[in-house]
Amino acid sequence: MGGPEVATPSANGVALARAAGFFGCWLLLATLGTGANLIADLVVGLLAAAAATWVSLRLLPPGPGRICYGALIRLVWRFLWQSVIAGIGIARLAFAPRLILRPGFLNYPARIPPGPGRALFGALTSLVPGTLPVGAGPGDTLVYHCLDLSQPVAEGLAADEALLIEAQGGGHADD
Repeated sequence: MGGPEVATPSANGVALARAAGFFGCWLLLATLGTGANLIADLVVGLLAAAAATWVSLRLLPPGPGRICYGALIRLVWRFLWQSVIAGIGIARLAFAPRLILRPGFLNYPARIPPGPGRALFGALTSLVPGTLPVGAGPGDTLVYHCLDLSQPVAEGLAADEALLIEAQGGGHADD
């Protein structure tokens, strides 16, 4: 009769989701190979996914929390869109006779506290062309190397961070 209970995902559901994710990643990597023996490759993939799931459950056991799938989908869509647009922009700059860049470092004030969430944020933002997290800065900032500081890099990082917080069940991006 206390406060509202926080729903925790079932251990089996978490294990199944992680196994599916690991196997999906393995399938993506395996399709890059020759595919000489499909059955043997699938068996190896299933074994690798099972081992990765076991390790992940030991290192990061399921805890309370809720994933907001709508925000997760928006985050994935934004990431893919940003990657395409940034990749085209960087290719255009690379082939330009005169590069007009303002490279430099940006101290981004992170809202996500240090730990796995911030590491995930850094990993996600490192995949977007044009920005690269290089470490922790003064206070609660992350230092990013940017190819062009004249671009709205901080605004993009803030939008990514807000979507990641929302996807992890931490409230709405408008908060």
